[in-house]
Amino acid sequence: MANIASARKRARQAVKRNLHNSSLRSRLRTAIKSVRKAILAGDKAAAARTLQSAQGVIDRIADKKIVHKNAASRYKSRLSAAIKSMS
Repeated sequence: MANIASARKRARQAVKRNLHNSSLRSRLRTAIKSVRKAILAGDKAAAARTLQSAQGVIDRIADKKIVHKNAASRYKSRLSAAIKSMS
C-alpha cells in the first residue's frame, strides 16, 4: 500500500478509472455480440441496422482510447464484411 498521500489518491483514482473503463469495454463487447447475433439470425436488414448503432458505440469507445482506433476499425470492417457476405 502507498504511504504518501498523493500515491494513495492515485491508487483510489486508478480503481475508479478501472471500473469505468471496464464498463465501457463491456459495452463494446455487447455491441459486437449483438451484431454477430443478428448475423446468425440471418436477417440482413436487421443486421445492418444493428451494425449502424454498434458503430457509434465502437467509435465512441475508440475515441476514449479504451481500445485502439485500428482495433475499432478492424471490428467494424469484419462485421460489415460478414453482413455483406450474407445471402
